[in-house]
Amino acid sequence: MTSLTCFKAYDIRGRLGPELDDGIARRIGRAFAEVLDARRVVLGRDIRPTSGPLMDAVAEGLVEAGVEVLDLGLCGTEEMYWATTHFGADGGIEVTASHNPIEYNGLKMVRAGSAPIGADTGLSAIKVLAESAAFAPPRPGGTRHEAAGAREAYVARVLSFIDPAALRPLTILVNAGNGAAGPTFDALAEALEARGAPLRFVRMHHEPDGSFPHGIPNPLLPENQPVTARAVLDAGADMGIAWDGDFDRCFLFDERGRFIPGEYVVGLLAEAFLAQEPGATVVHDPRVVWNTQDIVARAGGRAVQARTGHAFLKQALRDTGAVYGGEMSAHHYFRDFASCDSGMIPWLLVAALMSRRDAPLSDLWESRRQAFPSSGEINFRVEDARATVARIVAELAPLAESRDDTDGTSLSFGAWRFNLRSSNTEPLLRLNVEAKGDERLVEEGVRRVTDLIRAG
Repeated sequence: MTSLTCFKAYDIRGRLGPELDDGIARRIGRAFAEVLDARRVVLGRDIRPTSGPLMDAVAEGLVEAGVEVLDLGLCGTEEMYWATTHFGADGGIEVTASHNPIEYNGLKMVRAGSAPIGADTGLSAIKVLAESAAFAPPRPGGTRHEAAGAREAYVARVLSFIDPAALRPLTILVNAGNGAAGPTFDALAEALEARGAPLRFVRMHHEPDGSFPHGIPNPLLPENQPVTARAVLDAGADMGIAWDGDFDRCFLFDERGRFIPGEYVVGLLAEAFLAQEPGATVVHDPRVVWNTQDIVARAGGRAVQARTGHAFLKQALRDTGAVYGGEMSAHHYFRDFASCDSGMIPWLLVAALMSRRDAPLSDLWESRRQAFPSSGEINFRVEDARATVARIVAELAPLAESRDDTDGTSLSFGAWRFNLRSSNTEPLLRLNVEAKGDERLVEEGVRRVTDLIRAG
């Protein structure tokens, strides 16, 4: 039995060839069907050249197990999420490597109701069966056909989050990064125009191209942000949007071309939802929290903290009934979108908030940055991340006013706090520092923790 190293905590990612190929993908499809006892599965792919063959292989495994495969073709991961719920399917699979290097690919998978699949909810069993290939006899009746009406249903659901007629005239720069976002965005833009939305879009790097002529789309990397920032200024746009490869994350730029850190986008979306649903619950991750908590409290809502990671945020939404959940890494989750993440809903909500407040985007987030400045995530490569965290916590915890261990360790010192967590996959420490109204405290906090890390 061959060990499959492409299985990670909540999805499948691997280097093409040694870790993931068509044969492995076929076995995974077959195992997925058997473990979930699936009769209907939604299947989609991103634009990478290897995604088509891998998708075909997954489909073969599913059909052998007697599954009706609903083929979405080229689409975003969130389209697979919504189609799984919309069609009442037993599961969904998206073949995508998102923002990983070109020599990688992978699979994102959900169960019925678009619920995430983790180690204890089927992923471990899928891995064991795919490794052993001890499958049941093929089941007749499997088919593969187009998922008719899937994109139309997706567009209708996304647009249900706003009132297009209430939008004010805006020019919006969109950078699809030559990933999967282009065709889906065009469908949304066409529907917005038909509903009277006064939006003008300027498109760049829009055509899907698996060779990624402008680099693999990962707008979270600082070196990838200037191209969108310059385009916003050149277009005189009111807002800029950039997506990653499977567009389950979107990144925003204001009219001055400034990249808006994810923690402030979480705050904007919390404000947007609480205006629609007073007293609602909002879920956030533990890394940078004060801005979001302040916005939620001012609006009379309830803020709930959950561990970083899509499985934890999605479960928290389901457990609490929260209307929205956000991570500073640009994953945004919506109760009325099957508690899943979307890269299209956030920018629409921000455009609606700009229209309601009749203010430029810079005004909406700059005041929040001044009230609660933050450092952004800083990574340190160390030999033993967990030991380093333990050493720093032992030194600083006695001085702290409060401590939280929801994810890594957060220590608060009244006017500033930090979160320090070790990566699950790399020998890295991830540090975030925030303060109340004083950017110098952020700088001092970063310097203090950094000195302790380097001292070890």
